[in-house]
Amino acid sequence: MKTKKQYTLITGASMGLGKCLAKECAKRGHNLILTALPSEGIGKIAQQFSKRYNISAIGFETDLANHQNVKTLAKWINAQFEINMLINNAGIGGTKYFEDASLAYFQNIINLNMSALVYLSHQLLPLLQKQKQSYILNIASMAAFGPMAFKTIYPASKAFVSSFSRGLSTELSGTNVSVSVAHPGGMATNTDVSKRMEQYSKFVQATYMSPEETARICLEQTFAKKTIIVPGLFNKINRLAFKWFPEKIRLQILANGAKKEMTEYAA
Repeated sequence: MKTKKQYTLITGASMGLGKCLAKECAKRGHNLILTALPSEGIGKIAQQFSKRYNISAIGFETDLANHQNVKTLAKWINAQFEINMLINNAGIGGTKYFEDASLAYFQNIINLNMSALVYLSHQLLPLLQKQKQSYILNIASMAAFGPMAFKTIYPASKAFVSSFSRGLSTELSGTNVSVSVAHPGGMATNTDVSKRMEQYSKFVQATYMSPEETARICLEQTFAKKTIIVPGLFNKINRLAFKWFPEKIRLQILANGAKKEMTEYAA
C-alpha cells in the first residue's frame, strides 16, 4: 500500500551537490528518498534530515551503475511511494589516458551517468504524472558543452544528459511535469577534488562555485520551470566562450589541465 505522502527522490545524495540538494529540499519541507552507494552513511544522513527539518527522509543504499539495482529501486518506489520530484544527480567521472582505461571503467560511467538516469525517468514518469505539479531535474555539467581529452567519456555522457533532458522537456511541455537540466561547473566538495581542480587555468577556476550555492540556484530555477540551468555568472560566460573560442585552443588548454591533474594525483 502506497503512502499518501509525496517524496522527492535524489540519487547520489551522500555528499557534494547531491547532499546539498537534499538539504535544500528538506529546508523547503520536502519528504526525501535518498540513494547512495553502500557504506556512505545515507541512512544516517536521512535520519539527521528527518529530525532537523521535521520531514520524512529514507535512505536507500545501492549502486546504480548496476542495472538490476536501478530496476529494484524503481520497482520499490512504484510499489510504495508517491513522488513529485526526481533529481538524477548520481554520476561519476575520471581522468585517464583512453588507451589505459578498461572497458569496465567506461561501462561504469555510461551505466551511471546515462542508463540509470534514463531508466529512472522512464519508470517513475507515471508517478510524476499523477501529481498536480511535478519536476525532473537532471544534473549534467559544464563539460557537456564541449569535448575534453583524457576525460573523453565523461563530457560525452553529460552532453547526452543535456540533449535527453531538453528533448524530454519539449515532449512534456504543457503537462504537469517540468523537466530541467543543470550545468554546474567545478565544485570543491572535498580535499581530493580541490587538489585536482587546482591544476586547471585561472579561467577555468573562475567558474568554480560552492555546492551549497549551486544547489540553491538549481532548485530555484527548477521550480521556476527553467529548462536549461547554468549556475553562476562565470559559468554563463564560459558557456558563451565554448561557442566562439577556437575549439583547438580550448581543447589544448583543458588537456594541459587534465595532464597536470593526472601527474599531481599520481604523485
